[in-house]
Parts: sequence; C-alpha cells; structure tokens
Amino acid sequence: MATFREPCLRDLDQRGFIQGATIKKSSREDLCHYFGGIPYALPPLGPFRWRLPRPLPTCYRYGTRGNPGRFTGGTGVCPQSATLMGTTGDGPSTLWDEDCLQLNIWIPAGEPPANGWPVFFYIHGGFLQVGSPNDINPVGLLSESPFRAIVVAPAYRLNLFGFLGSRELQSAAEDEPTGNFGFWDQRLALEWTYKNISYFSGDASNITVGGYSAGSHSAFKQLAYDLYQPDSKAVIRRCVMWSNGPGMEPKTLSSAQAQFDELLEHLNIPSSLPTVDKIGKLKSIPARQLLAAASTMKRHQFRATLDDVFVPFDLYAEIDSGAFGARMRSRNVALLMGECRDEHFLYGTWHPPEDSLASVVQRLRADYPAPAVDALVAHYYPNGRLPAECADWRDAFGRIYADVQIHALERGFVDKLVLGGAGDLVFRYRIEWRARCVDNIFPPEWGVTHSSDMPIWWWGNAGTPGPLGDDEKKLVEKAFVGLFGSFVQGDVAKVREEWGTQGHKEVRRLKADGNVDVWYDEMWEQGLEVWDVLRSVGKAEAGNKREVDPKAKL
Repeated sequence: MATFREPCLRDLDQRGFIQGATIKKSSREDLCHYFGGIPYALPPLGPFRWRLPRPLPTCYRYGTRGNPGRFTGGTGVCPQSATLMGTTGDGPSTLWDEDCLQLNIWIPAGEPPANGWPVFFYIHGGFLQVGSPNDINPVGLLSESPFRAIVVAPAYRLNLFGFLGSRELQSAAEDEPTGNFGFWDQRLALEWTYKNISYFSGDASNITVGGYSAGSHSAFKQLAYDLYQPDSKAVIRRCVMWSNGPGMEPKTLSSAQAQFDELLEHLNIPSSLPTVDKIGKLKSIPARQLLAAASTMKRHQFRATLDDVFVPFDLYAEIDSGAFGARMRSRNVALLMGECRDEHFLYGTWHPPEDSLASVVQRLRADYPAPAVDALVAHYYPNGRLPAECADWRDAFGRIYADVQIHALERGFVDKLVLGGAGDLVFRYRIEWRARCVDNIFPPEWGVTHSSDMPIWWWGNAGTPGPLGDDEKKLVEKAFVGLFGSFVQGDVAKVREEWGTQGHKEVRRLKADGNVDVWYDEMWEQGLEVWDVLRSVGKAEAGNKREVDPKAKL
C-alpha cells in the first residue's frame, strides 16, 4: 500500500507540544496517526545504568507550539548482541542506544468514541534479550481491519542491561530493588500511558496489556504486579498473552549472583574489589564490550530475579493456591492466551546446544535454575536417551524449551486460574494455519512455528514477513482479528458469546485448512505434569529465597 505522511501536532498540556505524522493513503484518506520515540523516562545512562527508571520531572517539556518536539521516527534500540528472525538483532550498532526508554504510539484515524479510543499496550518479544517495538507496523490493522484501538509499544532495557542482578548492585542502589529493570521500565511506560493517553484521544480506563513471546511473559509479570496494587493504582483491564506463559519460578538472588560473578570474571574485574569499585568499573565499560563478554558466558541469558518487590517470593505459591485467580476474578480481568502448533522449530534455533544431552543440560541452565533443569531432564529423559519423536538433541532442546515457555506452563497456569474462580475469564486459542507470507522468513518444514502467527495479529505487518492476501484477510478477520478487536475494546461478553468454547479444556482453533473449530485439549494432562514437576522444585527451593538480605551492605 503506497502511503505518505503529513505533520500531526498534539498539545500535551503541561508537557508541551509534539509533532508526529498522519499516515495517508490519499489527500482525502487518513489511515492512522503516528508518534514515535517519545521519552517516558529519563535516560538510564552513566550512574543510572542498572538503576530503576526515573520518571520525567514535572518541569519536563517535549517542545513548544512554535518549536514542537518532533517524534516521527522510532525508539532507541537497547544494545543487543544476538540475532533472531523478526528482531532487530545484530543490526548496525549505530541503532543501539542505552537511552531507549521511549515508546511509539499508533492512533486510528477518524472520530474516537465518546470516552476515547481503547488502548492496547503491546510489549515486544525477543527472549528478554533482543528486539524492538520498531519492528511492528499496525497501519493495515488500524485502517483495514475491525481492530480500532490505540497501540502503544514501549522499548525497555534488555539482556544484561535489563536483568542483571547481584548483591553488589543491590547495595549500590541503596533502598531500590534490583535485577528486574526491564520490568520496571515497562511499568513506568504503562503508568506514563495511563497519565497521558487522553492527549492522544485514548481512554485511560480501558487499557489492555499484551505481548508476544517474552512480551507475553512480560505482560503476565505486569498483570501480576498490577493485581497486587491497591484498586486506586490498578491500570490493567485485560491481558493478552500470545505464545508464552508465566514461565517457571525466577532465579534467586544467589543464582543471579553466580551469573554476575561470571560476568566479572569474563571482564577481568577482580572479585576482591570493594563493591563501589566493581560497580564503577561495570558502569564505565562500553555496551559492546559488555555484550561481547556476556556472549561467551555459560549463563548468557539474563532473566528475572525474585526480588520480593516486582516479583514477590510467594507469587507462584499464590498462583498454585488459586489466590492469583481470585484476584483476577475480583478485578474482572479477562485473559486471551494461546499457542502455535509447532512452536519448537524456532525455539530450537535460539543459542542451540551441541548434539548431546549434556549440552542440552548446559544450555537450559543458561535460562533456568539448575534444580529445575535437573527435574525437567529427569522427567523428559528418565533413561538419558533421545526420545523417539526427536530428530536429535537440538530438536529435543527446542521441544522442551517450547514446553516450558509455552505449552506446558500455559496449561498449568490456566488450571490454577480455574481453581481461583477465574476460568470463565480465560479465552484460549490454537493456531495451525500459516499465511503465505511466512514463507519469506521460515522454511515450510517448520510449519506453524513460534511467531509464524504474527501476520494474523498484525494484519500482515505491512512489510515483515509480508502482506496478507485478500482471501487471507477475510480468513483471519473471521477467525481471530474481529474478536481480538472486541476484546481490546472491552466487549468481553461478545467475545464469550462467539468464542465457541465450553470450559477451560476447550480451545478455539484455526485449522490448517483455514476453518475454525473447537479443539478438546489433548495436551492438558501432559502440561499439568510438567507444571507439577517444576512447582515441586519451586516449593523445595522456597527456603532459599530469603537466604541473603538483599539490602545488606557489602
């Protein structure tokens, strides 16, 4: 679709004026409005590397009427060393910028509803290690499909910039929590959206938080944080979790410490140095050098830490008991979540192990606590042999990784939401159909793998992987996009009426032939088994969560 842009001015009251762009198909047809790279926090640079994001001060102004702040590009891209199809990856380092706490806003054209447009706050994926909100382009979604809502997409700190934790960082941060900076970034962006979206014709009382892959996991973490806030501070009305679940219980501070110590070793920073010197040296090292060191580590994946602030020690116990589901029920927060049939093919390409069980174990320990990995290996490979359905150990890694990230723990999570009385608030889906444009990025033999359904949710995404055909647009609108739009608008009653399922073990499925049916979940019991295996490890480790006072001075 050929488009062009015209300037679009917005008055943000005490924040001043900003200029974005109206994206047009013709002189008379507006497709949507766009504002890109708007700061939602102060830059996390210099002494503020590995500190909580800082809100913009009350005196901060984006621009004036005569000289508005110009926001027509994209956000800064958090430095990242690894590549993955569909992410920014190893793009030119000139795109990298630790000053990345910015967001992009896409607004439908036309007159908004009386209360303003509903808001879809979308968190990008990339294993919490790579990616950028600049990778999505919802122009077609907003202008051609039934989806009519503002899309807000924040950048946030990734990999070691967003998820490095240790006692030294905790001590240097004084009374601040540490280790989950990327999640805190997302929360601050969400709060900025709540406070400012009315200036963009949005309805702050109608926000859906969602994401894909690690963005889906982030959406879960944001939902969990929001549910445990007082009602007066609650922001989230609904949640979308595309191809990811709650994940396993995060690492303890001692596990994070081991990763931090390994990083120091690879950077040749003596462990004997005082805390202030260790942190000072780390904060002075250029991003590229940090990433190069991290890429050679055994523990090269940086993830959440149990800090008892953003990620409470008892969060997963609350899920198990049904208390989490009861909170969802009391707030009436609906959840749309699901999976692709062949998630494991793409997962198997993410830092794949060598072709041996020992290498699979080492690779899994880069992501997950060792006791959890040992329990998984004992469950999946009790005799140490390659399962018959796996081509090799790399294939086995992709399958177990997909189960932990998506298939198994999604089912365990839903089971516990039902226990808490929130079962009727959950809408599950399964994708077995693949758009033609997916052939541009994934080989046919990968089938409906992880992220191959992105063209469904983003209406082809106007570029990568490519446009949908007219026949495909009709198909995806009927299957999911129409109901997705109703969900984000807040018409959950309509979604419930048309979703077609009865009970939590039934799933709305888009079949390979393009038809929609209701699938009885044949993987349910298998998923619960894996959930129970990992939760038994989490319960056994419960006594270790508080083994170190996180605020102890070194």
